[in-house]
Amino acid sequence: MSERGPEHRATGKVETAPAAHGGDLGAARALFPAAPEPWIDLSTGINPVPYPCPALDASLWQRLPAAADEAALRAAAAEAYGAPDPDYVAAAPGTQILIETLPRLVQPARVAVVGPTYAEHAAAWGRGGHAVAAVPDLAAAGDASVVVAVNPNNPDGRVLPAGDLIALARDLGRRGGLLVVDEAFCDLESAASLAGALLPGLVVLRSFGKTYGLAGLRLGFALAVPETARGIASALGPWAVSGPALAVGRAALADRAWREAAAAARAADAARLDRMLARAGGAIVGGTCLFRLARFADAPGLFERLGAAGIYVRRFADRSDLLRFGLPADKGQWCRLSRVLR
Repeated sequence: MSERGPEHRATGKVETAPAAHGGDLGAARALFPAAPEPWIDLSTGINPVPYPCPALDASLWQRLPAAADEAALRAAAAEAYGAPDPDYVAAAPGTQILIETLPRLVQPARVAVVGPTYAEHAAAWGRGGHAVAAVPDLAAAGDASVVVAVNPNNPDGRVLPAGDLIALARDLGRRGGLLVVDEAFCDLESAASLAGALLPGLVVLRSFGKTYGLAGLRLGFALAVPETARGIASALGPWAVSGPALAVGRAALADRAWREAAAAARAADAARLDRMLARAGGAIVGGTCLFRLARFADAPGLFERLGAAGIYVRRFADRSDLLRFGLPADKGQWCRLSRVLR
């Protein structure tokens, strides 16, 4: 699904027009110039309660990132995600860069994207010269040599069985193909990660910014067998991740207690949001603990009322009955949302 840009139908070729994304408050202000400030941005799936960044040594801003610092970050990521060791980890300045890079490392191929899902996957493979089609499930991938799945899925939270994904990765690996599993929303969910089952033909993507509420830091990871991980790192080039991002990422990934507390707190928030949306006449379609997808009889009208009140949510050009809500950050935001939904 997309607000504008590539349409993710059940079947057929996917266009590669630029996709719109949540988080663009400039667009919100243009749509609703009389809305009160400050805006409440519920159009993304980013943790609204960020990780408390540690104090950083000033030298991190003044020198190139050190190889030892990157190695320490990859070790922390391997431990946090359950990868066998740091050689299975490639660090990048955000998952989006990895989504753009992978298509350039593969010869032109037939690519199946399990959708509807995050629009940039299909768009990136299309820009890379591949023949891209959206499919409704893994079984419909057919003879595609590259399959892309988001697990848990954005925007509906659908979870694909780990066993099915591993079986497909084995089959694609034998054929010289590739399975890309985007686990951007896996950190705080009960969905089984494939990070501990890496094999040839499988690349797992993990997002840092969404889980830790630090999207502006720009940090993400590709998990793969060492040869593939090295190839991805080489394509990104030297000093791909900034020194400050290496330091913050290492500290946050090592903080298991914070991650467990965040998972419990955001799950409670998601349940609270479900109750509010249901009272407003919404039917919960799905989501994760960082966003909820709901169907409304008059979703366009609710989008307008929310926007006029300075609350920005995600709508979809190809499904006008659906709205996606991120989580409010604090009591004031919860109260403002509740007043409009009433």
